Amino acid sequence: MNITVFGAGAIGGAVAARLAAAGQDPLLVARGRTHDAIAAGGLRFHAQGESVHVHPRLARPGKGEPSDVLFLALKSHAVAAALDDIAPFLGPDTLVVTAQNGIPWWYFHGLAGSSEGGQLASLDPDGRIAAVIGAERVLGCVVWQAAHCPEPGVVHMGFDGPVVFGMPRGPMPERGRAFISLLAAAGMEARECGDIRAEIWLKLWGNLSFNPVSALTGATLGTLADDPGARDVLRRMMEEAERVANAYGVTFPMPVDSRISEARRVGAHKSSMLQDLEAGRAPELAALLGAVLEMADMKGIDVPVLRMIHDLTALRFSTALGQGKQTL
Repeated sequence: MNITVFGAGAIGGAVAARLAAAGQDPLLVARGRTHDAIAAGGLRFHAQGESVHVHPRLARPGKGEPSDVLFLALKSHAVAAALDDIAPFLGPDTLVVTAQNGIPWWYFHGLAGSSEGGQLASLDPDGRIAAVIGAERVLGCVVWQAAHCPEPGVVHMGFDGPVVFGMPRGPMPERGRAFISLLAAAGMEARECGDIRAEIWLKLWGNLSFNPVSALTGATLGTLADDPGARDVLRRMMEEAERVANAYGVTFPMPVDSRISEARRVGAHKSSMLQDLEAGRAPELAALLGAVLEMADMKGIDVPVLRMIHDLTALRFSTALGQGKQTL
């Protein structure tokens, strides 16, 4: 199978390293210092009880041929700007695995009800992502892992959880099942689920609360879960988010406090948004909170705490990065 991993950050690097170590030959698309570091010294992946050093095939963005499977490991807000670089890897039958956090741009594709075919302005305002990638070729993906890159070409996996896949519409194609099997054979806990939107919301439920509060406070997930004041804010955010999810037909399999306790298991891990803040990178604010606010407005649901935390987080990043809030 011709597999391309587009993006050599923590998750993309982990997938490429494990596939390569298992005897597959993925093409890893990287840029800048990350490309140069991997070209010179290989890709190093470390997890509990596992250490891998591989030299995957490399390509720079925009330089490639159509793939059977394109594992898209960019941050959600980086996809639109990278479409010209992604396009060469897309063929008529390419299956695109979207591994972004939060609400995906294709969320309403194939969703039964009045929202079917709708577009989220916060994620794909001009519809260009949908036009270039095409929701009909998407395989949804939720990554329950916590990893970071201490330096280019090096990935450390802190929490090595499952990677869950599901189609936005219709049955899983054989190519999708074959890809999931390859990941499982490479040592990942990869599995298929029947309702990918419910899985997206279950992870998002924690991300939309812990990520921005972590960026605002500088605290790790474990600290936030144990602090009474922070826990109260997180609970309020998650209760509002649950009302939004319920309005779109999604129910959660656990109460709020159990979901907070799930996040505590990750321990002294800095959220991806806090890592972005410290590294001077823009956050995934639109996918984690902006789209939820937009979906709440579509249903007429009042979400004052989510809106307040969103606005404070946007201001925190715009101040730190010297950018206008509209760029976030």
